[in-house]
Order: sequence, then C-alpha cells, then structure tokens
Amino acid sequence: MWQRPTIPSPTTEPVSLEQAKRQCRVFHDDDDAYLGELISVARSHVEKYCGALFAERAVDLVADDWSDLSVLPVVPAGDVTAVTYTDADGAEQTIGEGVYELVDGGLRLLRGQNWPAKQFGSRITVSASVGRVPDPTVRHAMLLLISDMYERREPEPSSARSTLDDLLANHREYA
Repeated sequence: MWQRPTIPSPTTEPVSLEQAKRQCRVFHDDDDAYLGELISVARSHVEKYCGALFAERAVDLVADDWSDLSVLPVVPAGDVTAVTYTDADGAEQTIGEGVYELVDGGLRLLRGQNWPAKQFGSRITVSASVGRVPDPTVRHAMLLLISDMYERREPEPSSARSTLDDLLANHREYA
C-alpha cells in the first residue's frame, strides 16, 4: 500500500504572469502578487479536478511492498530517478535502472529480473519527476478560472455544468 504522498509546490507554474495579465486585461503591475496567487490557486484546482499534476516537480513516493509499484499513486510520472529500499541485512540499497521500466504509470520488471528481498516492515521509496505541461485546453481552463476569480472576487452561484467542466472533462485521470 502506498503512503499518502507529500506533493511539493512546483517551482514554475504552467501559466505565466504575462499570460494571466493578458487574459484579465491588466496593463499595470499593481496586482502582480494577487495574480500570482490566482495562478497557483487555478493550477491547484485544475489538478484536483483532473486528478493529475500539470506542473513538473520532484516527489518521493513510499510503498509497503514491491507489488504496489505496478501503479504509482501520482500521475503522470515523467521519470523515475531512484528506487531505494532496506535489504534483508538492514542496509540501504538502490535498484539500478536496468531492473525496471516505467510503463503506463507504474514500474514493471524487465524480462529476467526480480525484485530483491527487503527487510520485513521496511518501506520502498520511489523518487520521481511527476507532472506535465498541460495541453492548450487545460491551460485555457486555468486562464478562464484566473480571469473569473480576478473579475468577481466573491462567490457566485454555480450552475450544474460550467465551461470549466467542459474543457477539463477529457483530461481527468480518475473516474
């Protein structure tokens, strides 16, 4: 079973301040900090809505057993940088890249390879780069959300379905 991952904030956002200002028709710098916050809020909302990360970041994912690695708990995974575990003798070990491959959001053993014996009760840590640059539809949904939050600045009754739902529906990673 996977431990609940801690997902750090990304170092760069998928929507730039310039793009947000253009969307909101802002021609001054007075609201730059506020727009920066809205960019972060919009990305976070879209990531939660879609169940996928749309800004690249490094994470450490912790699992209880080798069988857990067949499906990583965060999508999309772009690159696995290390898989570490405690062996049966209590020593920290790192598995070489020639043992597994990243396929369909999980780690799969290469032909002829086996997962090594680990110490009872120890955890397996997968260090990976996760997230992807969103396609234009997702980026546009973020921009619509940013401009809506900037213009209204107060809650508004929502309808049953919104443009945001329509734009993001095909990008959801979970049911």
